[in-house]
Order: sequence, then structure tokens, then C-alpha cells
Amino acid sequence: MKTQFTTLFLWLSLMMILMMTSCNRLLDEKSDLRLATPITLEDNQALLDKYNDVITNFAASGMVGSDDYYISDANFNALMYEEDKRLYTWQPDHVATPKSAGNDWYYCYKAIYISNSVLYNLDTYQIPDAANVRGQALVFRAARFLDAAQIWCLAYNKTTADTDLGLPLRLNPDMSTPSKRSTLQETYVQILSDLHEAVDLLPVQQAAATRPSKISALAYLARTYLYMGDYEKALEYATKTLALKNELMDFNSLNPAVSFPIKDLNTEVLLRTSMYINLAIYSPIIRVPVDLYQSYSDHDLRKSIYFKINPDGEIIFRGNYTGGSSGKLVGAATDEIYLIAAEANAQLNKVPEAMNVLNQLLVTRWQNGTFINLTAATKDAALTVIAKERQKELLFRGIRWADLKRYNRDGANITLTKTVNGKTYTLPPNDLRYAVAIPEEIIKLSGIQQNIR
Repeated sequence: MKTQFTTLFLWLSLMMILMMTSCNRLLDEKSDLRLATPITLEDNQALLDKYNDVITNFAASGMVGSDDYYISDANFNALMYEEDKRLYTWQPDHVATPKSAGNDWYYCYKAIYISNSVLYNLDTYQIPDAANVRGQALVFRAARFLDAAQIWCLAYNKTTADTDLGLPLRLNPDMSTPSKRSTLQETYVQILSDLHEAVDLLPVQQAAATRPSKISALAYLARTYLYMGDYEKALEYATKTLALKNELMDFNSLNPAVSFPIKDLNTEVLLRTSMYINLAIYSPIIRVPVDLYQSYSDHDLRKSIYFKINPDGEIIFRGNYTGGSSGKLVGAATDEIYLIAAEANAQLNKVPEAMNVLNQLLVTRWQNGTFINLTAATKDAALTVIAKERQKELLFRGIRWADLKRYNRDGANITLTKTVNGKTYTLPPNDLRYAVAIPEEIIKLSGIQQNIR
């Protein structure tokens, strides 16, 4: 197993280096946007449709640090890069592989550069009928900034956001502009600004789920406001999203006998973007904790749809919303929006409404005729149930890390532990390591401030 795993890593790394070298030459040659710049609407749409550069390779570092999974000591020891081992065990620094091997920061800011280039092109060349493409570029930029904020920033706290470190807000494609970190408040203001502008530009639906729509922009607003703890706004935009699209899969119609029961581009997917496959979350090596698996009722069809049991008793996750083993959806889907609406209602002390929304989701997940509506007598009881269901429903969707950060911000006091090679690693609530270290090569090149340790 170790030999096969290492061989695969070597192959993947070689391919990554070749692709990166090619991409870097391209960026170097075209850093002056007057050279070979796309000047038609079709050309700029094509830039946003680029799969590897825009639609996939969203940040994976949060999932690596989360409690959604574990890897065996043998597979941990077989990881090619020391940085991946350090990320998995919550080390304070040197947790990003070199750009030549691929890392979250590189992919994030490459996608932001493409969005910025499209926005620049539309304005500079006064390309007509560009509202749709402009809206897509704004959503993709906002989605990347929101994704990045969950990795490299602390949880949003309105009392400290004006002084907490945010992201470098690159808003144009001029590579000569020095980078500097904004405040966390400025980061979220930019995300919200992009999304609100996009809502008014985009059609309700697109020809493909890989293109942002009005629905997915509204969904991202709901997610953003939830992360910020603005529950009135989270509920407002979750409600607006569901008013336009509220379809859920009936898990009774799925076939647990097939390898991957959930189809790609299923009816719940609002924006089909996916996660960078960091080698520490390579599907053949990740395992689901037994206590998490056992938290699903036997009548809960997610237990048979999401998981399979290996002959050795290890639990394998197979419930990817991308229809296979390689991709992990991070874009918005209607099940997440139901959960946002449920949580926001509960936070606003609308407990019956919260449980009603939650039950609308759960009844589609349980075996026909077995589901009994969940109830809660208090706000806290409702929030406890919703948090449990949120983890169970959104497993491996790139959301758990952000949830852990905001739960602890609000006093949940969750401590994470991992045991590797007989050594126990601990991540206390609100630890500064929840803001993952920015790649050291970026600090050296740009001079921006590293996260506080």
C-alpha cells in the first residue's frame, strides 16, 4: 500500500510541477494585460469556465485540520510532504507545500487574478452585454475570498473585526501592486459588496451549474452572513434562495448498491465548485471516525448512502456531491441553505420555525415512514440539534473548519485531538492556529504580516 501510495504521489507531483511551470510562464508573459488580452465577451466567459483554474482547487487546509476524518499512522508516515504532516497535526508554521507542488494560497489567488482580469477587460474594452459575465466574476472572487478567510483568518467577531488581520484584497490584475493585509472587517465588506452587486447582474439560473447564478449568489450571501453571526441577514438570504430553488433529493430514490449513490450535478447543487485534493485528504486513505458514523440512526439513509464499511471494519466516505471519489463539493447546495435557515431561525429564538425547516430536510434523508419530526423546547436545544445535523449532512464539503471556529467563538468550547504514532495532538478552542499559517514563501516575497502565533 505504501509503495503504491508513494508512486501515485510522485506521479501527481510531477504533473503538478509541469502544469505550474507552464502556468507561471504564461502569467509572466502576460502580466502586461495589453498583450493578447481577451477582448470579446466569449473569451472572458471562457476564462471563467476554466475548470482547474476557477471551478476547482478551492482550499483544502480546513478539511485537513477538521474532525471529519482521520488517517492511519501508516498513511500519515507515507505522506510525501512534511508540510502535509504538519498541517494535519496543527503545527504553527510550515504547513503549506511549495508552490511548485501546489498549495491553497497559490490556487486561491490565481483564481482571484482571473476574476480580476475579466472585470478589468470588461471595463477597459467596454465589452457590451457583459452583466452576466461580470456577475460571475464577482461571485467567483467573493467565493475565493470567503474560502480564504476561513483558512488564513480568525473567525469573524464583530467586536474585533476592525483590528483582526484579514486578507490581501487583490482587486485588479496589476501584479506590480504591493500586497498588504486588510482588516477582517474590510475583507468581509469586500465579499458582501461583490455578492450584492452580482445578485443584480445575474440570471436566476445558468446554462451550467459551474457558472454562478442569482440563486448561488444569494446562497453565498446566506453563508457569509451566517459566518459573520448576522442571523437576520443569514435568514433573509437563505429564504430568498429557497424561494427560487428549494428542491431536495429523496434519499429513498438513491441506490446504495452502486459505488457512488449521489450523482454529480444533482438537483441540490447550486454552484458546482470543488476542493483541491491535498494529499492528506486523498480519498483512498481517509477514514470516518466510528463515533461520527454511529451518530446516524439506522433509519437514516445517509448511513448507507454516505458510507461503506471495509472488510477490516474501517469506514469509508462515498457521499461526495460530485459523483465520484476525487471531487469534494465546496460550492453551495440547497441542503446547506435549509440548515442555514434552521440555524438562523433558532438564533433568532424562532424555535418552532427552526425545527420545521430542519425537519423538511431530514424527512428526505430517512427511510420512508420512519422519520419522526424533531422538536426542541429551547433555543439552545434547537441549536445543539442543528449543529449535529449540520455536521452529519455537510460531511466533507469544506465547511466543518469554519463551523468549528464560529462555534468556539460563540462559546462551544470544542477541543480537537488527534493521535499519530502514539503522540496526541490538541487544538484548543479559539487557538491562534485556527488561522492557518500563510505560506512562508509568500511572506518572504510579499512582506505581508504572518498570522500571529
